[in-house]
Amino acid sequence: MAKVVIDGDELVLQLSLWEKLGALHSSPRAARSSLTSVESVEKLWGSDSLRGIRAPGTALPYVVLLGTLRGKGYKDFVAMKGRGRGCVLTFASGPFERWIFTIRQPESELAGLLSLA
Repeated sequence: MAKVVIDGDELVLQLSLWEKLGALHSSPRAARSSLTSVESVEKLWGSDSLRGIRAPGTALPYVVLLGTLRGKGYKDFVAMKGRGRGCVLTFASGPFERWIFTIRQPESELAGLLSLA
């Protein structure tokens, strides 16, 4: 699944070709300075993490969820596969309020993102 990488002053949620096709979106980018929180989540498939309507994107419940979740006044980007542990990155500004994704890298790397911002 997706992996967070640092590209200069930006964070990039790096997606594979298949993930980009399923999400109908390229890898999202956000300014490192706009990152406000990094949260590790045990169960991503629930109302505690997910909100809104998927548009556009791909979804098979508990299998894969890729794309944009939209609600009144917000947009979240989601790249989830299976029922594994996940991460929620929250941003103060940018095209997406949150990135929600299945963890594919060490959690210590993700926790360190906040100190780098």
